[in-house]
Amino acid sequence: MKASLLFLLACTAVLAVGARADTPEEPKALVQKVQELAQKATAMAKDAFSRVRESEAAQQARQWLSDNAELAKQRLVWLKEQLAELWKKTPAA
Repeated sequence: MKASLLFLLACTAVLAVGARADTPEEPKALVQKVQELAQKATAMAKDAFSRVRESEAAQQARQWLSDNAELAKQRLVWLKEQLAELWKKTPAA
């Protein structure tokens, strides 16, 4: 996560330098452009964090499923046995 933040800061710095190169003589325009680029960088960072959270949630779900797969199989076997016993007890019509 620290690497992502460093990457974000580096991108912001590059964008600021690019904005300065586009408008070297107008400070207000430069400030506005840097603010716009900072907003874009913030939106990109939020999107990246959202993806990381979604990825972590998916990993946890896969882990839960793999941990509980054997238990589910055991319960299905038990249910099958119970249904077989019930079927045997049902009188033929």
